Amino acid sequence: MEFAKVGNAQMGLMVLGVLIFLFVPVIIAIIWTVKKKERFTTVLIGAATFLLFAIILEKPLQNILVFPGQMGLPEHAAAKFINARPVLWALIVGLFPGVFEETGRLVAFKTVLRNRKNRETGISHGIGHGGFEVMFVLGVTYITNISYAVMINTGAFGNLIAQMAAQAPDQVEQGYAVAAQLAAFSVGDLALGVLERIFAVMFHIGASMLVFYACKDKKKFWLYPVAILIHTAMDGVMGLNMAGVIELTPVMTEIIVAVFGFAVFFGAYFLLYRKDKK
Repeated sequence: MEFAKVGNAQMGLMVLGVLIFLFVPVIIAIIWTVKKKERFTTVLIGAATFLLFAIILEKPLQNILVFPGQMGLPEHAAAKFINARPVLWALIVGLFPGVFEETGRLVAFKTVLRNRKNRETGISHGIGHGGFEVMFVLGVTYITNISYAVMINTGAFGNLIAQMAAQAPDQVEQGYAVAAQLAAFSVGDLALGVLERIFAVMFHIGASMLVFYACKDKKKFWLYPVAILIHTAMDGVMGLNMAGVIELTPVMTEIIVAVFGFAVFFGAYFLLYRKDKK
C-alpha cells in the first residue's frame, strides 16, 4: 500500500506541537506559582483531578453506557436506545464531562484543598486541570502522530492498515484518513490546535474559580450546578456536531469554544476573583 510521504515541514510542525503541548503548560504553572507565591501542589491536585475524574472514572463509565463495544462488551439495550437518538446521545456525551469534571473540582476543594482559601487557589487548580488535559490529550496525540508519520515514510504503515483490515475492518477508513491528514499537516492545523487549547484552558480556569467559590461560600453553592450546566452545554454542542445533528467547520468549533472559554473565565474573574479582597 502506498501513502503520501510526510514531509520534513510537517514533521517539524508536529515536533513543535509536542514541545508546545508538553512544556508550555508546565512553564505557565511555574511562572504563576512563583509570581503569586502559590503552592505548586495546588496545580498538581488540579492535574490529578482531571486524571482521576475525567480519565479513570468518566471515560470507562461513559463507554460502558454509550460505547460498550470499546470495552469489549456486547451492545446492551440502553446503548442501542441512546445511539438511535442523536440528540440524546449528544446530551449524554456532554453531561458526562460536565458532571464528572465539575464534581472532581468540588471534591478537591472540599477535601485536600479545603484549608486553602486564598483567591489564587481556584486559578492554580484550573491551570493544573486544564494544563494536564493539554499534555494528556494533544501532547500524547502529537507523539502518536509522529510515530505514524515515521511508519508512513518507512513503509510500515501499510502493515498496520493490513492488520486493521483483518482485525477491525471498520477502522481501515480512519487509518487512511490519518495518513492523509499527516501528509497535509500545516501551520494552520497547528495554530487551530493551539488556539483551541488556549480557550479550553481558559474555560477550565474559569470553571475551577466557579466551583472554588461554590465551596468557599455556602451562599454561592449554586455556582457548582451552574458550572455543570455550562460544561454540559459546551460539550453537548460538540456532541451534536459529532452526531451529525449540526455541521460545524473547524473555525466554527473554535469560535464556540472561544465564546465559552472567554465567558466563563472573565465572568468568574471579574464577578468573583476581583471582588474577593484579601
